[in-house]
Amino acid sequence: MRILFTGGSGKAGRHATAYLRDQGHRVTNLDWATSDTPGIAHLTTDLTDAGQVFNACRAYASPDELEPGTGVPHYDAIVHFAAIPAILHRPDNETYRINTLSTYNVLDAATKLGIPKVIFASSETTYGVCFADGEVKPAYLPVDEEHPTVPQDSYAMSKVVNEVTARSFQARSGIDIYGLRINNVIEPHEYREKFPAFMENPALRRRNIFAYIDARDLGQMVDCCLKTDGLGYEVFNVANDDLSVSLTSREVIERFYPEVPLKREMGEFETFYSNEKAHRLVGFTPKHSWRDELGQ
Repeated sequence: MRILFTGGSGKAGRHATAYLRDQGHRVTNLDWATSDTPGIAHLTTDLTDAGQVFNACRAYASPDELEPGTGVPHYDAIVHFAAIPAILHRPDNETYRINTLSTYNVLDAATKLGIPKVIFASSETTYGVCFADGEVKPAYLPVDEEHPTVPQDSYAMSKVVNEVTARSFQARSGIDIYGLRINNVIEPHEYREKFPAFMENPALRRRNIFAYIDARDLGQMVDCCLKTDGLGYEVFNVANDDLSVSLTSREVIERFYPEVPLKREMGEFETFYSNEKAHRLVGFTPKHSWRDELGQ
C-alpha cells in the first residue's frame, strides 16, 4: 500500500514506519522533523495548515513516481501519529490547538480527497488516569474501550476531541477510521534502561495502568488495521498482553486496586489495559514481552 504517515520522526513513528516498510508498504512521512529511517520518504509539513495537508495528500513522494507519466498516484491510507506527545512540552492551550487542528485537517483532507482509510493515534490518557491531579483509579478492571473517557488535562482532552471528530467524519464519509488508544510506548533499548526500576518499585507504573506497548508491536497493530477493512469507526486499546511489573495481576489488585470492581477474572500476568478487542477484530498478536527481553 501507498501510505501517508504523519509523525514518523517521533518515538512511536520511527518504529511503526520501519515495520510498515518491512511489510512492503511504501511510506511517506509528514513531520516537522526529518525522518532518519532508511527507505522512508519525507515531506516537511505543518499539519495545522490545512493547505499544506491537502497538498501533501496529493503530492509525489519521490522522483521515481514521475517516471510512469500517469500523474500523482493516490494514497491508500493515512496513518496519523503526529502530535504534541504529552503535557508539559508546550503550554496547555497550544498542545490542545495543535493536536485537535492537525487531526481535523488530516481527516478533512482524507475524506474530501477520497482516501479510503485513516488510522489515528489516540491515547491511554483518555481514561483520565495518566495525567490526573493526584491519584485517579480506573472505574473497573480490566480497562476496556467502554471505560469512561473523562480526563483533566489538555493533552488527553485533545485526544478525546479527536475521537469525536473522527467519528463524525466517518459518519459523513463512510470510510474506515480506526483510533488507537496507545499505551506507554517502549523501545527495545528501554527494557534494560527502565524495567529494573519497575520491578523494584511497581508504583512507578500506576499512571500507565501497569501496561505498555512495545514499539515494534505497535507497528504490527497499525499493519493489522491497514489489512482489515469494513469496520467503519472503531477505537482500540493497544497494549502488550502482560503487565509491566513482576507482580501477578492478583498482587497488583491487592496492593493498588483493592476496591476497584473486576469485570471478569484476570489471567495471572494479564494486562489491566485490555487488548481483547484488537485481538478479536483485527488479529493483533503482540510478539515482544519484557520478560523475553530481560530473560525472565
